[in-house]
Amino acid sequence: MTHISADDTAKTEGSMAAAVSRRRLLLSFPAVGFAGLAAAFAWNVSRDPSQLPSALIGKPVPRFDLPPVEGRTLGLASRNLYGEVSLVNVFASWCVACRAEHPLFMRLAEHRSVPIHGLNYKDRTQDSARWLNTLGDPYNRTGVDRDGRVAIDWGVYGVPETFVVGADGRIAHKHIGPITEQALGETILPLVERLRRQARGGVS
Repeated sequence: MTHISADDTAKTEGSMAAAVSRRRLLLSFPAVGFAGLAAAFAWNVSRDPSQLPSALIGKPVPRFDLPPVEGRTLGLASRNLYGEVSLVNVFASWCVACRAEHPLFMRLAEHRSVPIHGLNYKDRTQDSARWLNTLGDPYNRTGVDRDGRVAIDWGVYGVPETFVVGADGRIAHKHIGPITEQALGETILPLVERLRRQARGGVS
């Protein structure tokens, strides 16, 4: 008859407890992983897409040279984005959100608040021309990016998007989605004024 000591019993119980703990830990990994993924998803969903960072902030505008929308005489090229603070708005006639923000650009153009240039994204030129002729044309210059290659160089996710470009030709801000009154009043126009002061050698 084998004699089992109290020490042996304690060791056996300890080993069993350790095995149970390891099993529970392993089983908890999927739950913890799922919880982490759920938290990350919720964080991304709750983020304001207009505040997503851009790798091009602070860098010169990409080099490009595009013809104008049909019926316009001034195309858009990277060389046109030097010398004054301006906005570059990526738009398309098929974009519903572009229609929503368009009155704000018309108002900016009417008050000459800041030069606005239009980057026409993957659009048929006759459609974009008809769209601007109908809704009004707030753009100083337009560039037809028929295949979307220039927009890719700008890091465009979709339309609409709007960039603030400094007088030095560097991208200072990127707004994803339709421009709003709040975005204009709290972020974009104050930034335009600050960049103008910097260009004049004033205090930032």
